[in-house]
Amino acid sequence: MAALTPDKLLERLAKGKPVPNVLLLGEDAYLRDLCRDKLIEAYVPEGGRAWGVARFSAADDPLDRALAQAQTLPMLVPRQLVFVEEVEALERLGEEAREAAVERLAAYLDDPAPFTVLVLEATQLDQRMKLFRMLGKKMLVVATELGKEPEERQAAATAKTLQMAGEMGVQLARDTAEELVESCDADLTRIRSELTKIATYAGERREITRADVEALVISAKKYSVWQFAEMLASRQRSRALEFLESLLREGEQPAGLVGAMAWMYRKLIEAQELPTHLSGWQAARQLRMRPETAELALLQSRKIPRELLLDGLQALYEADSRLKSGAVDDHAVMEFLVSRLTHAAAASGN
Repeated sequence: MAALTPDKLLERLAKGKPVPNVLLLGEDAYLRDLCRDKLIEAYVPEGGRAWGVARFSAADDPLDRALAQAQTLPMLVPRQLVFVEEVEALERLGEEAREAAVERLAAYLDDPAPFTVLVLEATQLDQRMKLFRMLGKKMLVVATELGKEPEERQAAATAKTLQMAGEMGVQLARDTAEELVESCDADLTRIRSELTKIATYAGERREITRADVEALVISAKKYSVWQFAEMLASRQRSRALEFLESLLREGEQPAGLVGAMAWMYRKLIEAQELPTHLSGWQAARQLRMRPETAELALLQSRKIPRELLLDGLQALYEADSRLKSGAVDDHAVMEFLVSRLTHAAAASGN
């Protein structure tokens, strides 16, 4: 199954090319929203969207209801969009009900209504199941995700951040965009929100600097995770768990904390590669951090063996994946993560 990127879908819409029924597949909410909005703009006039846009959820609504709407001639508009979210819910049906749903969807897609664009949405689908294979053959699949590998996600999010900034009429250097992406854990929805805030702060100069990002987005959280690092390195599991509870009570989001901790671990690994005689001011340029934060990075990097930092980074990526799956208890994921990281520190003999 070859999937289009969101940009390719938008390019196709901008050229006026016809778009068949679409499957938006991926976990990034910003990219799904972007594709959804552009489909609506392309196919339904603004004044007719009350009649020409219908929304359903496979988790809450019978599939037959959505398909019946797709086969009903729309009022006052020549074409309608029918969105069905949470299509992965069909996979959780009993075998007989699941097979019946797949057959009904396949029958519709073999003879779709010419006045309807059916848009199915799913964060992920099991590639081994019949539903995934059928949709891949009969629908235009758009991958609404940044990529599976951390480096791929970071690069894609950076490119999208630069694009967002251009649309807002502000400028920022690539390294500043990378800093913003890391601080937001490549969450495009949050990046968009933070860019809007920083652009307002920047005012007439219309240029976002690294200092702006440090001042408005990441300073408080990153100082918190350095405190966390001290607890992890010194095997203070109980204190680390209490500190975690405090952060969560104050409204910190688990995914954001994991992203900040992953940033910290990457900086610790970078700091280990620097000459041991460097001061915080000298390290700041190499690590692209404030001097006081670079001093903390140098100090902590000498307390945790490199292999444990690499293991910890892997644990953070796994926790990030679990949190974004939406199928787990966020609190339990964070507690397990802290236990795993403090166990690693204990195993090192520090």
